[in-house]
Amino acid sequence: MAGAIEKKLSDLGITLPTPAAPIANYVAAVRSGNLITVSGQLCFGDEGKLVATGQLGGTVSMEDGQKAARACAINLIAQLKAAVGDLDKVVRVVRLGGFINSAPGYADGPKVMNGASDLMVEVFGDKGRHARSTVGVSALPVNAAVEIEGLFEVA
Repeated sequence: MAGAIEKKLSDLGITLPTPAAPIANYVAAVRSGNLITVSGQLCFGDEGKLVATGQLGGTVSMEDGQKAARACAINLIAQLKAAVGDLDKVVRVVRLGGFINSAPGYADGPKVMNGASDLMVEVFGDKGRHARSTVGVSALPVNAAVEIEGLFEVA
């Protein structure tokens, strides 16, 4: 039987994907005590296709960047579920770190990251409020528009 968080995901029309396997020498998630660090997740959406490719402030609109950030957040939650089994064990979304593939001078990365931050609050309520960093970068793997990593406290 699905827990409260999985019901919330369902109510939002979100089906968690099968978590992506690491593509290099790292693991998807590491648990240390009550903290789980989830490696950076790209903006893969339905059918394993990137939600947005290219640079924000270039070929990618802010709205598409926010959709990409939301897709990253869904992928983070999928990895978290794989690591803990039950999303109701999440005590707190502690931190998100976002990497925005940005054209020179693009300064709206924090607005793009809201796509992920807003979803965490929608799904986890007050437990989803978190600290975060947003960094503009000149390139990301497979030309993804956004990559996000997360730190979560679990019971």
